[in-house]
Amino acid sequence: MNADDLDILRTVALFSLVAWASGLRLYLVVFALGLAGYNGWIELPAGLHVLQHPFVIGAAALMLCVEFFADKVPWLDSIWDQAHTFIRIPAGALLAAGATGDTVNALTVAAGILGGTITAGTHFAKAGSRIAVNTSPEPFTNWAASFTEDALVLCATILAFRHPAIFLAFFAAFLVLLAWLLPKLWRLARALFRRGSAPAGGPAP
Repeated sequence: MNADDLDILRTVALFSLVAWASGLRLYLVVFALGLAGYNGWIELPAGLHVLQHPFVIGAAALMLCVEFFADKVPWLDSIWDQAHTFIRIPAGALLAAGATGDTVNALTVAAGILGGTITAGTHFAKAGSRIAVNTSPEPFTNWAASFTEDALVLCATILAFRHPAIFLAFFAAFLVLLAWLLPKLWRLARALFRRGSAPAGGPAP
C-alpha cells in the first residue's frame, strides 16, 4: 500500500470513528482527539485542528465528567440520551465533515450527511438499549453497559489510528449489526412505552 492509499484509509477510518463514537460518547471522543492532537501523539486533519484548542479540551473534559456520572444512573441516562439527540447528531455530522477537510466542498457536505446518519443510528441504538437495560431494578447492568461504552470508544480511537484497516472491518460489522438491531430496539421501546402508559387496573366491572 502506497502513502496516498494509506492516507485515504486513515481519513476514512477517522471519519467513521468520529461519526460512530459521537453517538456513544461525544465528549469522550472530542476530549481524546483534542488532547492527543495537542500533545502531538496524533496528527489531526486541518478540519479538526480546533479540537486541539485548550478551551475545547477543557469544555469537553467538563462535560465528559458530567456525562460519566449521569450515564451510570438508571433512567437519568435515558433522559440524558433524549436531551442529547439534538447535540450528538449535528456534532457527529460536523466532526465527520471536518475529518475530510477544512473547506466546504462536495466531499465535506457528503461526509457531513453520511456522518450525521451514522451518528443518529449509533445514538438511537444506545438510547434504545439503555431503555431495555433500565427495566432491570438493579444498577449493575447499567454500570456494566456504561463502562463498556467508555472502553469501546477509547479502544476504537486507538485502533483507528494504529490499525485503520482492522478498525474499518469492525466498523463494517457494526453497520450490519445496527441495521439488524435498530428495528428490534424500536419495537421494544414502543412496547415498553405502551406498557407504561396503560392504566394500572383493568376495566371496571
